[in-house]
Amino acid sequence: MKPCSESCDQNRQYILDVLRIELAGRKHLLEVGSGTGQHAVYFAAEFPQLIWQTSDIVACHEGINAWLKDSRVDNVLPPLALDVCQDPWPDGSCDAVFSANTVHIMSWPEVACLFTGIGATLDTGGVFCLYGPFNYNGCYTSDSNERFDQWLKARDPLSGVRDFEALQEQAGEAGLVLREDYEMPANNRMLVWSKHS
Repeated sequence: MKPCSESCDQNRQYILDVLRIELAGRKHLLEVGSGTGQHAVYFAAEFPQLIWQTSDIVACHEGINAWLKDSRVDNVLPPLALDVCQDPWPDGSCDAVFSANTVHIMSWPEVACLFTGIGATLDTGGVFCLYGPFNYNGCYTSDSNERFDQWLKARDPLSGVRDFEALQEQAGEAGLVLREDYEMPANNRMLVWSKHS
């Protein structure tokens, strides 16, 4: 049975609206943390000109492959093994990276590895689109995000809703410049950085 994330179905249209803007003209995308594989199948169908490379830790590959097998999308590649701090990053050309609901379940050292890897992998002029909940100026943007953060930390003290400013610092060290900060439903955001050098 294929894994299914309800949140993927709830947020995909809103994410797609932003990706239509940010992925225009892009050719090769790396998705970091493909999870169930639902996003890859849905989004790749909307961008037939784009090669969509899935990736995640090996434990998630069976579910991703199940979604790919049942789909009729021919521009999604089978998942790469990518533990952001342990596995080698892809060395092929990549002009876009997408990741959804990942940095709040990673430890902070893993978040740092994520940005370092993207900075090394992304082509000059490429974009990194990161979806999820974020804090600003050290403050929650909603009561629901505060509750979510408490739930995350109770489950794993190393996880949690990340501060925008801390992510910005990591992005800058990786050679990424903020391009857009989109407000999304359910107190989420889509942060988009571009690589300038």
